[in-house]
Amino acid sequence: MHARWRSPPPARSTPRRAATALRAALRAALCAALVAAALCVAAPPAQAQAQQAQQAPAPLPQPEGKVLLVVSGAIGVANVGGKAMFDRAMLEALGTESFTTRTNWTDGAVRFSGPPLQALMERLGVAGGVLMATAINDYMIEMPVADARAPGPILALEMDGAPMSVRDKGPIWIVYPYDADPAWRTEEIYARSVWQLDRLEIVD
Repeated sequence: MHARWRSPPPARSTPRRAATALRAALRAALCAALVAAALCVAAPPAQAQAQQAQQAPAPLPQPEGKVLLVVSGAIGVANVGGKAMFDRAMLEALGTESFTTRTNWTDGAVRFSGPPLQALMERLGVAGGVLMATAINDYMIEMPVADARAPGPILALEMDGAPMSVRDKGPIWIVYPYDADPAWRTEEIYARSVWQLDRLEIVD
């Protein structure tokens, strides 16, 4: 008689072998999760990178004319030695706002024109803090960046359509729209109305 060939019985999985396999699977899943988390931290999403790029101020050009204003301190962009230097053309490029108002230092209503202080702060990436405004004669006053809002103060470059000389409180005068709001007609605001302005420092 010939012996019949029989296939070997299927291997039986023991409880110990199943537990070992389960631990291996859990370990692999944990490693994969840790690697994914590390990649997320090391490489922020493209959307976040795009938002950061949009928030960063654009580079400032070099002044080509006479520098009228130097801004230093906690600024987001600079063009000369860590400071932001502006000639007249660069200030005008910020945009011009005009309003007519009476002041304590002029006769009758006068029309002032110049870039809004808010536009300068936005150009430099400044969102808060304190401004130290200094004039040619070293008069200095502290003012909150919160004053730089619309409607609000401008860096007046012209008075009644004409550039202001140093004798006429120029070339830059911080002027508030005093007649537009009683809140602008206080001794504190008058003290911040620096004429012959040539320096600003932003302090956090």
